[in-house]
Amino acid sequence: MQAVLESTVPARDPGGKPQTVRRNVAVDVYRGLVMFLMMAEVLQLARVSRAYPGNWFWSILAWNQTHVPWAGCSLHDLIQPSFSFLVGVALPYSIASRLAKGATFNRTFVHALWRSLLLVWLGIFLRSLSSPMTNFTFEDTLTQIGLGYPFLFLLGFRPARWQWTALGVILGGYWLAWALYPAPGPAFDYQAAGVPADWQYNFTGFAAHWNKNSNLGQAFDVWFLNLFPRVKPFLYNGGGYLTLSFIPTLGTMILGLVAGRWLRAAAPSIPMKRLLLAGVIGIAAGLLLHFTGICPVVKRIWTPAWTLASGGACFLILAGFSWLIDVKGYQRWTFSLVVIGMNSIAAYLIAHLFGKFITDSFRIHLGPNVFQFAGAGLEPFFRGTAVLLVFWLMLFWMHRRRIFLRI
Repeated sequence: MQAVLESTVPARDPGGKPQTVRRNVAVDVYRGLVMFLMMAEVLQLARVSRAYPGNWFWSILAWNQTHVPWAGCSLHDLIQPSFSFLVGVALPYSIASRLAKGATFNRTFVHALWRSLLLVWLGIFLRSLSSPMTNFTFEDTLTQIGLGYPFLFLLGFRPARWQWTALGVILGGYWLAWALYPAPGPAFDYQAAGVPADWQYNFTGFAAHWNKNSNLGQAFDVWFLNLFPRVKPFLYNGGGYLTLSFIPTLGTMILGLVAGRWLRAAAPSIPMKRLLLAGVIGIAAGLLLHFTGICPVVKRIWTPAWTLASGGACFLILAGFSWLIDVKGYQRWTFSLVVIGMNSIAAYLIAHLFGKFITDSFRIHLGPNVFQFAGAGLEPFFRGTAVLLVFWLMLFWMHRRRIFLRI
């Protein structure tokens, strides 16, 4: 979500007029990296890796451009939590900008509700592009953020203790609800719930409450999603993704809100110790819950342990970019990512709407074999690189003309 990164408590010039603080470049760069990783799916690294079996280089790249089957984390798995985390980071700046321009709380809250509805609608729209009718599904990144955003916005006006309390209630209550829901028994028909017969990732014991398509979130979706008109009744999500994940996703956004407040309060300094400590504690807490069997780290169903572990990783990444850019002053390399990060919603839409059009245009006007100059195995990589370059040039064109798509 694009937000104006300005000070929540505006400084004042000698004439008493509010002044805004310069943009937080580290946040733009982090957001730009996240969107770049999402757009880079066009490189099809998993397909390239299959063409070169045993090649460790392509294997590592492919693994990190793929979601892990269930428990664990790849680089690709950090895209959605990072995007959600950065929504929280940007919120204090966004609120500040509107208040500095004279907006009232009521007016800003109405805008937050509108932003929420628009994000939910946009997520559903993008998920319906290849469907014969509207595909009412709510596990898309934009939809998940939209469902939780009004609550995040209200917390943005409350003291820090409210935010920490809300985080505890959300994660603790969500964990308890899943723990109390009956775990699948030995006779549970996993294949009827869309789990392959050769699935090797089911937990045993108490952790079985978080097995794929046999949990509280699955039961909710079988009821909830069938309230909407559908081509056929909803039985399960093939990837195990859930509507209710927006609740712990709100926890991720709250962690971002905390980070955003720390950054603003310390500006122009960087609260490095706080960011690093929060990162280490978050990762350690998530791993502790996982390895003790209390709650596994599973991104696809956004477990509370995943919220803590991925949130910790987000704190560390933000700290790293802040150290490079604001402490060490290395900024020359950031421009290409800033171009993407300042127009994140546009980048998201471009990646979802124009990928096939650009690929087809290359094939039609340059020929079907133009990207096979290094062999058929590398064709997807070079074709994807060309598509990715077109994506960036579109965003660069918008950047040069100060066109920023905001919701």
